[in-house]
Amino acid sequence: MEFLAGFSAVQIAIAVAATLGAAFIRGLTGFGFGILLVPILALALTPVEAVLAINIMAGLLALTEIRTILREAEKSAFIMGALVMVATAPGLMLLNATPQDLARFLIALIALSAFFAILLPKRSAAQPGPITTGAVGLSAGGLTGFAAMPGPPVVPYYVGRDIPRTTAKASMIGIFGISAMAGVGSGTVLGVLEWRIVVLGLALFPLVLLGNWVGSLAFGKVSDPVWRACVGIVLGAAAIAALVKLI
Repeated sequence: MEFLAGFSAVQIAIAVAATLGAAFIRGLTGFGFGILLVPILALALTPVEAVLAINIMAGLLALTEIRTILREAEKSAFIMGALVMVATAPGLMLLNATPQDLARFLIALIALSAFFAILLPKRSAAQPGPITTGAVGLSAGGLTGFAAMPGPPVVPYYVGRDIPRTTAKASMIGIFGISAMAGVGSGTVLGVLEWRIVVLGLALFPLVLLGNWVGSLAFGKVSDPVWRACVGIVLGAAAIAALVKLI
């Protein structure tokens, strides 16, 4: 374990347990990896370290699902992906300049906002206009850099519409994959990505694959109403848990 010498045993244990659980939820719902994992991991690591480690794992995971993304995702996902790449670096710069305790609190509030957004009435399957789509893409990029959480604006955009869950899931994981890669790239350019973070992300990735695989098996066995209910429960539980830990 010399390659993880920069982390304590407690930090590694928290990272392992949280990563496995978050990966299962991601496989089931198509999102939730960052929303669940950042508030927990940021309590063991610095917020910047947590965000970058999660982006490494999420980016690698998206690469393993590229065929599904290209086949099933809505075209809007690729438009948003491009906007995410533009807005990620400013978000990471803001995170790096924010005091750690304040950053942890803001990250928890971001997770809570996603829960309330998903409670809004379900909309038609029609794709929102370019202004809404653009706003969601840019805000997702900013949140990618600040909290590794593009989900709060993206999840309601897809899950809140009457579209097939396979389309919603593929679209979300496509955007999240692009956002994760943008986060890693921004961290490298800004000089805040340390080698020990890269090593931690790579070391945890097999757990991500395992948890995501198990969650994907469950995704194919639940009905659409149950799946949408799981989405709301996951968002609510993650936000409440993060706030309770901070208080």
